[in-house]
Amino acid sequence: MKSNQKGFTLVEIAIVLVIIGLLLGGILKGQEMIVQAKIKNAITDFSGVSAAYFGYQDRYRSNPGDDPQSTRWTSVTTPGDGNRIVTGLYASTTDTDESRMWWRDLRLSGFVSGSGFSQPPNAFNGILGIQMGDGTGTTGASPTIPVATLSGGAAGFTALIMCSTNLPDKVSIALDVQMDDGLLTQGFVRGVTGQGAVAINATAGNAAASYVETGSSFYTVCRQF
Repeated sequence: MKSNQKGFTLVEIAIVLVIIGLLLGGILKGQEMIVQAKIKNAITDFSGVSAAYFGYQDRYRSNPGDDPQSTRWTSVTTPGDGNRIVTGLYASTTDTDESRMWWRDLRLSGFVSGSGFSQPPNAFNGILGIQMGDGTGTTGASPTIPVATLSGGAAGFTALIMCSTNLPDKVSIALDVQMDDGLLTQGFVRGVTGQGAVAINATAGNAAASYVETGSSFYTVCRQF
């Protein structure tokens, strides 16, 4: 007996391939939309904290963390010294550092949600932190963004900066491009290579002269207020 075996026609195979292509395209598009949403979230972090900072200054005529009148809240036992210098590093874990009391004051005033001294998290398992960019708020090595590769006689940051840690390369590049000039070591937005809360100091140097998008690189990106 002869058996009839049926196979797929070219049209059927083409339809299947088109469907697979559409599914893959949808997945990739979805992933890209997630990345774009995280980029917008990171920009919102910088914008939101800046708005809170200037709102606090406008209301109390002082910097959060450095505010000598922060005992207006009965829970505060350690106010700032009022010298207009925010002491402590952006990733400090010491509650008596003004860079930590900065978040306490913003929360007590209602400009930032939550409670306590800890730095708020970002969307990348990192933190948001502040410190003086010119090193006046710390002892030892000046914690300024490395300036060895800067040109045109530019100096490092000269005022308070906000840093966001553990940012993937694609996000870091987009942040700098959309908020500043896209250059790693120049402008009001600058980056330092490394995953997690990296050291920001002139003596450590920077591992790169420009952002590199490898899919596995991480940066801490800082912006001057």
